[in-house]
Amino acid sequence: MAQGAKFTFTRLSYHSGDWDTDQRMPSNLLNSLVEYTTIPIDPHEKVIPLSSDDIFNYPFCYLSGHKLVQFDAKEKANFKTYVQNGGFVFVDDCNHDIDGLFAKSFEAQMAALFGPTALKKIANNHKLYHSFFSFDKGPPTTTFELNGWGDDLVHDYLKAIEVNGRIAVLYSSKDYGCEWDYDFRNKRFLAEDNTKFGVNIIVYAMSS
Repeated sequence: MAQGAKFTFTRLSYHSGDWDTDQRMPSNLLNSLVEYTTIPIDPHEKVIPLSSDDIFNYPFCYLSGHKLVQFDAKEKANFKTYVQNGGFVFVDDCNHDIDGLFAKSFEAQMAALFGPTALKKIANNHKLYHSFFSFDKGPPTTTFELNGWGDDLVHDYLKAIEVNGRIAVLYSSKDYGCEWDYDFRNKRFLAEDNTKFGVNIIVYAMSS
């Protein structure tokens, strides 16, 4: 990120499915960046259609949903160009499963764009887990996994597509969006602030 530039939490809208999820989460993560880091921020979430060339003005994007992901031709072209030119997309499956409609359709889109083996598990000692806070066991679990929602599994890894040795697409089946979807003022009631891993994701994205 250029010196003096502000970090903008940019959400991607897309024509299929339901992209407008976890509406309190962005302000929660932005509050954590203020609390823990010196990264200057834009305090307002920005929503940009994946089909718009405006996405190329923002180095970090978030994409989520529960339903079918079926990009149209312009969305496909923009997604591929964006990540190949240095952009970072954090994708979170709100169903927190591996066989649901969002998971299957999104992974199929990635296979079509980047090849069937492009989306791979990342090691739990990847530098993503030490980019700011340390997560020695890899991705932290969510309450949705522990409570048996979704596929009743704890996903002990994340997946990613790497471009030139850096993560360009980070893909989670753990539903971090819902995990962090609460008013930031309620963090004082948590034994441990669960948004810290979100800080790691953003710091990694902005420094890799």
